[in-house]
Amino acid sequence: MEKVLQILQEFGLTFVPLFVAMDAIGVLPILLPLTQDMKVSERRRVIRLAVLTALGLGLGFVAIGKGIFLFLGIEVADFLIAGGLILFLLAAKDLITGKMMEAEASVGADMIGVVPLGTPLVVGPAVLTTLLILIDLYSIVIVIVSFIVNLAIAWLLFAQANRVVAFLGQGGVRATSKVVSLFLAAIAIKMIRQGVLGILG
Repeated sequence: MEKVLQILQEFGLTFVPLFVAMDAIGVLPILLPLTQDMKVSERRRVIRLAVLTALGLGLGFVAIGKGIFLFLGIEVADFLIAGGLILFLLAAKDLITGKMMEAEASVGADMIGVVPLGTPLVVGPAVLTTLLILIDLYSIVIVIVSFIVNLAIAWLLFAQANRVVAFLGQGGVRATSKVVSLFLAAIAIKMIRQGVLGILG
């Protein structure tokens, strides 16, 4: 019984930081303008690809992340700056041209599932950094289970994107996309700032 309680406690201590870092609820409004012109089936495929990309990246990072960082001499701060720059460029493009990414061709639509949805939005520097910290503190099996459960929750939330689009309508989605892009740009600047402070600190 004590062992079960310890496992549940470790699960809670790993689940909560990953839930906050992944912020699937915060990604949902960014998902809408990215997929606003897609058919329902196409949007589902993009969401599935995003979650699978996030899963593969997260598990791969748990397996070899520290080794890659040490081998290439990359710091976590460098990772934050790179992810922040990608998000900022996407947000700026949306504010200037009205589209974060072109998705007319099916290949382009699939790419949205990989970048920016799969990474850095679902699994970005915050999640990868959290994973690195957690596997040093807790059982790697429990950390992986917590990560997969968080991805499952994200998948369920993203699957409701169709209902949100139906509720808001295309005009509503387009109207909110500009506000979302401003917030996304602010998040990107925050990531870059954290990275710069990490390097200077």
